[in-house]
Amino acid sequence: MIIDFPKREVHGGTGKRQREKTKKKVLDFSASTNPFAPLFEWHCDPELLAYYPDDRYTRLKSRIASAFHRPPEEICVGNGSIELIRVFCSVALKGNKKRFFTQSPTFGEYEMSARLAGAGRVKTPQKADVSFICNPNNPTGILQEKTEMNRHLESMKSHGGLLFCDEAFIELADPAQSMVDVRDPDLFVLHSLTKSFSIPGIRFGYGFGDPELIEKIEITRPPWSVNAYAEAYALEAFRHMRELPASRAAIAQERTWLATEIDALGLHCNPSSANFLLVECGWDVASFCTALARRDILVRDCTSFGLPTCIRVAVRTREENRVLTEALSACMH
Repeated sequence: MIIDFPKREVHGGTGKRQREKTKKKVLDFSASTNPFAPLFEWHCDPELLAYYPDDRYTRLKSRIASAFHRPPEEICVGNGSIELIRVFCSVALKGNKKRFFTQSPTFGEYEMSARLAGAGRVKTPQKADVSFICNPNNPTGILQEKTEMNRHLESMKSHGGLLFCDEAFIELADPAQSMVDVRDPDLFVLHSLTKSFSIPGIRFGYGFGDPELIEKIEITRPPWSVNAYAEAYALEAFRHMRELPASRAAIAQERTWLATEIDALGLHCNPSSANFLLVECGWDVASFCTALARRDILVRDCTSFGLPTCIRVAVRTREENRVLTEALSACMH
């Protein structure tokens, strides 16, 4: 039997795998997390491990509700944002001949999850049941203003469609452009602690939407998918959201410095509002990425985005960014 099944999506963040393979310390510029994340103490009571988490996550949702001024019934949580993308698609795109639209290039998990749900891709959002927008976009770093996002929402509403807005990076870009305060039955907004607090190992994502949609997502989500450690961290992290402006300022300063240095090498950095840069190299980057990896520098090969001549690099600390630019220069010659 031949089954039309999508291939595994390519992702960055392969630092752990590389360290285990080479037994060396690597600098992972393929993972775009906050290099200036708020520091705070947190604790997970070991006694909690003897109990199942509260699968309704009542306390956790109350904390998120307080941070974002949304009722708890409009909030869902999951084991990373990708779990919520998967579950959302199984809810919103379930049924015959459902259609979806994504930008290009953009995060590949939207198409993967939509196809797993049985939906087909269309060329315009006007023909889609769900339109996915990543804002700021991955891998370009382009941030659309809130007025533009509202236009996208109104366009989807005009034909009974739903707008899925992934704002995983917006806390490190410009939260004033966020749609999180827009309460509309045709809008779902996805957020992630991974990027803002630099904790990819925790796996915690959360979303906002109409109570009816949220209830379906919470029913479909596997029970207890947010473990006790992730919940304990998240409960404390939401107390520190007001510290993120300092992160944004530091990232913006380093992004400007890094882009200038990379451009000086003869490469081209696309304008970005996020904590990463899309770099046009002008040649197929596969061997370039391999050469950098031999120097224990990991960057994101953007071939899977349909950009075989581009790499994506995270904005890190000044010392780490210097190491990157030196490695880029050396591998170009």
